[in-house]
Amino acid sequence: MIADSIAVSFAPLVPWAVVIALGVLALLVLALGWLRSANGILWRTAALAILTLALANPTLIAERREPREDVVVVAIDRTTSQSIGDRESRTDATVAALEERLARLQGLSVKRVTVRDGGIGEATEGTRLGAAIREALSDVPQGRVAGVIAVTDGQVHDSDRLSALIDAPMHVLLTGERDEQDRRLRVAQAPSFGMVGKTVTLTVEVIDPATPRGEPVAMRLSIDGEPGPDVPVPANTEHEIELPIDHAGQTVVELSVEPGPAELTLENNRAVVGIGGVRDRLRVLLVSGAPHAGERTWRDILKSDPSVDLVHFTILRPPEKQDGTPIRELSLIAFPFRELFELKLAEFDLIIFDRYRRRGVLPRLYLRNIADYVRNGGALLEASGPTFAGRLSLARTPLGDVLPISPTGGVIEQGFKPRVTEIGQRHPVTSALAGANHDGLTDPLWGRWFRQIDGQGTRGNAVMSGVAGRPLLVLDRVGEGRVAHLLSDQIWLWSRGFEGGGPQAEVLRRTAHWLMEEPDLEEDDLRATARGRVVEIERRTLGDSFPPVRVTGPDGNDVTVELTASQPGRARGELQVDRPGLYRLTDGEQDTLVAVGALNPVELTDVATTDARLGPIADATGGSVTWLSDTAVPSMRRVAPGRTATGRGWIGLRENGDYVVAGVSLLPALPAALALTLMLGMLVLAWRREGD
Repeated sequence: MIADSIAVSFAPLVPWAVVIALGVLALLVLALGWLRSANGILWRTAALAILTLALANPTLIAERREPREDVVVVAIDRTTSQSIGDRESRTDATVAALEERLARLQGLSVKRVTVRDGGIGEATEGTRLGAAIREALSDVPQGRVAGVIAVTDGQVHDSDRLSALIDAPMHVLLTGERDEQDRRLRVAQAPSFGMVGKTVTLTVEVIDPATPRGEPVAMRLSIDGEPGPDVPVPANTEHEIELPIDHAGQTVVELSVEPGPAELTLENNRAVVGIGGVRDRLRVLLVSGAPHAGERTWRDILKSDPSVDLVHFTILRPPEKQDGTPIRELSLIAFPFRELFELKLAEFDLIIFDRYRRRGVLPRLYLRNIADYVRNGGALLEASGPTFAGRLSLARTPLGDVLPISPTGGVIEQGFKPRVTEIGQRHPVTSALAGANHDGLTDPLWGRWFRQIDGQGTRGNAVMSGVAGRPLLVLDRVGEGRVAHLLSDQIWLWSRGFEGGGPQAEVLRRTAHWLMEEPDLEEDDLRATARGRVVEIERRTLGDSFPPVRVTGPDGNDVTVELTASQPGRARGELQVDRPGLYRLTDGEQDTLVAVGALNPVELTDVATTDARLGPIADATGGSVTWLSDTAVPSMRRVAPGRTATGRGWIGLRENGDYVVAGVSLLPALPAALALTLMLGMLVLAWRREGD
């Protein structure tokens, strides 16, 4: 056997103290013999030394070593920015040349890793080259790393992780051109939420090296798919834009700038921002005509909602009443008619009249103001009592023009169970109510009411009916506003649990939120939700037909999706997509937008080739940066540790010389028989020398 390494080890047969003592004794005997010039002293000392060495038991250790291959990591950037210009073809040619040249080097193992964008629905954080290299080297000791070769455009978004990771030459091969320029739109700051009825501030910046700082650039705005005016934005400086939030739910804002003098891609000339519209505390004005059992029901439901600010007035005493009540027992604060119904009327989100009747308290001018308030986007709920059927009815005032039902003059006093109508089963306000007559045939499971105002009208949708199918709860749109009309004052029986009660809280809550345009309660709506690679489409309508939906992808291509009815008034469909971006949906009547994946991917924020991120790391590790647009793929050679790893037209990979021990052989360096023979020989020679 030919050993790659030989070493000597000691395993003393006696304690080391004995061995050391014998060694010292041998030295003393030798010194004493030399001082007396004794014959044979050298041979006696040699015999004692052999005895000492034999007791120390020296052993030869012979190792058989097998060399281990060094590892080089070839990291290939295949992210979106690498598809610009000639980068993709240049990358392919470079990788082929690297594989051919690395195959000619001996003692080298190649680990190839490819970096791609995150998939749809996954977190996208740009080019994660550092994470890919870290994973490739996770099972490789530092002593075996020959180097790292990165084929990329230099736009690496986790380069900070590489500086402490690589202890070998890193060579960067850049696939783009020098001094590339590109215009891009950056959203510097965007709020996630905004108050409905107010504005939010969006901070944007148009970055363009080819445009002088401050020069105006036209930026187009689109809110929820509706084109807006062009806004001039100064180049290369942050600019603030005020955007209105008109409704609750998601507001999608699209921004795009015109192409610049030099462009690499137009993908980063646009951005999309989603802002959630939330309502501030809702202001509700409740006006009760006279105290009754149901008044507390309204008050309790509205007060239990922490998002509602309730202003409640009960008209107890008309102005013309003269009954001798002492002045000290009357209110000293005059009813704020003008403040409520003229100056601050528009500040209320909902006005509720509960069994109100004309008593001379509210002049016709103020009632006309309320009607105009509804037409201009306000919300009104009328809960009628018996007086609605008489001559003091609100239907005989300007409010009658916005109410969907007018009285016939009759009041029905008999027990009945409110029922959800056929159209009510489609309407979000009354669909899927617990205990309702979902099949349209059986009686509801809730309790009875005992009074209904007989009314007639052709406007609105009667979502609940009472005696003999007469309208009980009617919802209507008037101008820009909404009106709900409840033709009974008996809903409080449900809150008291009479005959099992009923869903009074849910009915009133849904009605109030529909009046205030809650997006989830829209009866005619098209919505889409992205779940990974699937776009789920839902169409709500009060009709019977569901036309197909045309979906326009971010690349401009159209796809038609057929919808299937899932329940009354609703249909669903799905679409598989393979590209992130903003999708537009329309069925000819309703339009909506849905964002799939990352709207503003980090990968496209800056696509110009650069050595600013990886260049310092290459310098620190003794590697190099090569612009493939200027030169061919460099040749390769192995270099010893500590030697220069780069030169003109070549790059070096460290030759570490790492190995594993494949076998170990132990041989006694001084066998007992040999030690005894040598020691006796030394003693015989000493005896003969002394006999001379």
